[in-house]
Amino acid sequence: MTPVVELDHVTVVYGAQQVLCDVSASFPAGSVGLLGPNGAGKSTLLKSLLGFVTPVEGTLRVLGLDVATRALDIRSRIGYMPESDGHVPGMNAVTFVAYCGELAGLPKADAMQRAHEVLFYTGLGEARYRNVETYSTGMKQRIKLAQALVHDPDLLFLDEPTNGMDPKGRDEMLDLIRDLARNKGVNVIVSSHLLPDVEYTCGHVVVLDKGRVAASGTIEALKGPAGRVFDVRVKGAPEAFIARLRADSMTCHETDEDVMRVFVPGDATSAGQDQQRICQLAQASGVQVRHLKPSLPTLEDVFARAIGER
Repeated sequence: MTPVVELDHVTVVYGAQQVLCDVSASFPAGSVGLLGPNGAGKSTLLKSLLGFVTPVEGTLRVLGLDVATRALDIRSRIGYMPESDGHVPGMNAVTFVAYCGELAGLPKADAMQRAHEVLFYTGLGEARYRNVETYSTGMKQRIKLAQALVHDPDLLFLDEPTNGMDPKGRDEMLDLIRDLARNKGVNVIVSSHLLPDVEYTCGHVVVLDKGRVAASGTIEALKGPAGRVFDVRVKGAPEAFIARLRADSMTCHETDEDVMRVFVPGDATSAGQDQQRICQLAQASGVQVRHLKPSLPTLEDVFARAIGER
C-alpha cells in the first residue's frame, strides 16, 4: 500500500539548533506511533508535515502530495490535535467545533451537525453547551480530538493525546484512537513519549531520538529480533555485573520495579544456557541473583535499544 506520509532526507533547523537531522521515514496506512523522548523532534516533524515549518533540506509527502507545493490541500484532508490547547475563550464547545469545521471548508449547517456528532462520539455530548474554558484538562483533550475529527479527515495527527488525563480518561482516549484506526478506517499518527499508549493503539512505529530515526517497523517485528529477554533482580551493587553483561554482548536496562531487562542476542543457545551464563557473570561480579526468568520482548525493550539506553 502507498504510504500516507513519506520523508526523504529532511533536515529542520531552528536558529543554530538542528532539530531534525537527515530524517527519512515512511508511515504506512493504518495506525503508526511516532515515538521518542521529550525533545526528540516529534512535534517539529508533525508541524513540518503540515507545512508550518519549512525544512532546510529534504522533501515531505503527505497523502501523495508534496508539502512544499500543496500544503493547503494537505491540511484540508488532515485532522490535527496539537499538544497545547487552542480553544477560543467565550465559545461553547459545539460552537467552537462547528467553527473549526467551517475553517476546514464545511458549510455552516453541515459543520454544526458534524460538531454535535463528534462531541457525542468523544464523550462530550452532555457538556457541549458549556464554554470550553470551564472544561477540565481531560475534557479539553477530548475537544481537541473532536475538532480534529469534525471535517472527516483522511489522516489524523495526534500530538501527545493523553497529556494530563487521569487513568480512566486516558484509557477512554486510547479506546477512541483504537476505534478510529481499526473500525472507522481513519489513518492515525500518534506522537507520544508514552510507550504503553503507542503499543495499545498502533501496529507500526517510528522511533525518533535527538532528531534522527533510531528504529522503524512493525512493533511485532521490532520486538522479535533473534535473541532472548530475561527479567533479572540481583542483591548487591549491580554496576560491575552490568559492565560484564555488556562485555559479553548483552544489553541491559533497568525498569521502575528494580528489575533489569537483559537482552541476550543470537539464537544458537538455549534459554537454560543463557540463564546459566547470566548467573556465571553475576557470580564473577560479586552479586547474588534473586530473580531470573525468561520474558517476552516489549516495546520498552525496543525503545531502550533504539535510543541506546542501557
